[in-house]
Amino acid sequence: MQTGFAMLEAGLLRQRGVVNALLENFVDAAVTILIWWGVGFGVAFGTSAGGFIGIDTFFLSHLPGADGSYPMGAPGSTAAINTYTLFFFQFAFAATASTITTGSMAGRTDFVADLIYSAVMAAFSYPIIVHWVWNANGWLAKMSYHDFAGSSVIHTVGGWTALVGAYLLGPRPGRPAWGTLPPAHNLGLATLGTMILWFGWYGFNAGSTLGTGNTGLIGLIILNTTIGAGGGALSAMFYQFFRSGKWDLVYCLNGSLAGLVGVTAGCAYVLPWAALLIGLTGGLLVVWGIDLIEAVQIDDPVSAFAVHGINGMMGTIAVGLFGQPELTMNKKAGLFLNGGFELLGIQLLGLVAITVFTVAFAFLMFGGLKAIGRLRVDSKADVIGIDAYEHGASVWPDIYAVDQLEESAKHSHNPAVGAYEGE
Repeated sequence: MQTGFAMLEAGLLRQRGVVNALLENFVDAAVTILIWWGVGFGVAFGTSAGGFIGIDTFFLSHLPGADGSYPMGAPGSTAAINTYTLFFFQFAFAATASTITTGSMAGRTDFVADLIYSAVMAAFSYPIIVHWVWNANGWLAKMSYHDFAGSSVIHTVGGWTALVGAYLLGPRPGRPAWGTLPPAHNLGLATLGTMILWFGWYGFNAGSTLGTGNTGLIGLIILNTTIGAGGGALSAMFYQFFRSGKWDLVYCLNGSLAGLVGVTAGCAYVLPWAALLIGLTGGLLVVWGIDLIEAVQIDDPVSAFAVHGINGMMGTIAVGLFGQPELTMNKKAGLFLNGGFELLGIQLLGLVAITVFTVAFAFLMFGGLKAIGRLRVDSKADVIGIDAYEHGASVWPDIYAVDQLEESAKHSHNPAVGAYEGE
């Protein structure tokens, strides 16, 4: 998943910010593994304090056991897998949450700020939500809130955090008029990244069974995941063709991701026909979501909120609409299957709580960084590009060398010059 996000962002961004995006995606995993080991896993799966936060299991200090054994699960998880294995699987989820955020904030975030917010998300904002939903004693888990593999826990959290960050940062320099998406610098990389993400989703969704004992369930999850992705890709592509008369690759790619995000919550709780409806809806929502973010003039370079935030919420709600009583944890049916509003009500309550907490936390986190002058990169980077300023590098040095960027900065005080064309 880190590879997929790195390639997708590298492809959709302009050339002068690609090195920055690649390093951020790479180092996010390095930061997250250390913070998740020290703090995050304990907050998520430690012994619960009132259903809201874990209070032990920090640094996995209880492993191995005094008798040399390797315990299973965790205080907040009865998973029939070794604790180290559970830890690693959940680390991969944690790294994804902060990586979603880097996409919306690409091209103008101070690198130290990226290190800080990645660490804070891995320690607190993300694992607290995990505790609510996936810790057996979390308050939402006890209500039978359904999110099998993270539409709300990962994607809604990542999407809303990304949107707040992009809003507080302001737009990239030299951005074209609102309503006109900046051109991608390498559609080949963007396509490769999306294909890798689609493949990685099987690890996330099917892997969330945490075992291979129920091969039928694994098969259903894989089928639903694939149908959701296909439906999203096609509905976004055809709808954008209807609007523009062009077969748009970027919208097709984002549509597939929107379908994947949407089906993630319910991949184990719905039947394939419902997965198709979720995917088709996701493809339309991502197009409308991109329009909305452009209309409110927030610069989101990779459409992270439209893909992850909007469709993470949609997928969470969809469980309350299409949940199959034979498959849901509490054996309750969704609204459209004559189950009434009980399951839907639980989904909406949890979603509102997760959104309010995440948005408030994000404003506090990014607002604090902005107050100390560490959120946005120095204004010089707006002229010469963040790669040259922060890293002294260019992704294509034989085409657009760093010394050329620095030389051009001496002759121009207009960050709009060359900001998109000729990069």
